[in-house]
Amino acid sequence: MNNINLDAALEAMIAGGIICYPTEAVFGLGCDPDNEKSVTQLLNVKQRDISKGLILIADNYGQCLSYVDDAKIPMDKRADIFSSWPGPVTWLLPAKASTPKWLTGRNDTIAIRISAHPVVKALCQKLGKPLVSTSANISGQEPVHSLLQARQTFGEQIACFVAGDLGGNSAPSQIKHALSGATIRGNE
Repeated sequence: MNNINLDAALEAMIAGGIICYPTEAVFGLGCDPDNEKSVTQLLNVKQRDISKGLILIADNYGQCLSYVDDAKIPMDKRADIFSSWPGPVTWLLPAKASTPKWLTGRNDTIAIRISAHPVVKALCQKLGKPLVSTSANISGQEPVHSLLQARQTFGEQIACFVAGDLGGNSAPSQIKHALSGATIRGNE
């Protein structure tokens, strides 16, 4: 893995920039989830409504505890959630009251995915917390599947393009509601 590129991505996020990076199925756009200006910029680049909320992608669940109200996850739901990770399943988990609305949107949940993708894991380890993760596309359009497409679509709006291979999944992550078990996006 190209550590120089990962270092540049970390510097870009610390400076408030947006990065583009490979995930399990498509390229993603990300930033520091605690930087409201960065998240707002990312939403503007995607032309995405803030009310929808965003996914946080992490190296491990411990990185997410600042955002998740872990005590509200019933014991009988934990096996389903934690056995699906790391992997391409995003869970809508109860959000802490302190979790910023720029991440949760109009929801009382926070979307969390623990990734096995080596680039994602390395980025989260370097940042020391999850990244905002949303598909690299303008809302309503198809996500990009290469850095060349990403550069053509977003150009200088992105502070750093992180090289790497996609993870081999054919579709974006499945999204499930942790408390109801309902599938929000993807196949059952």
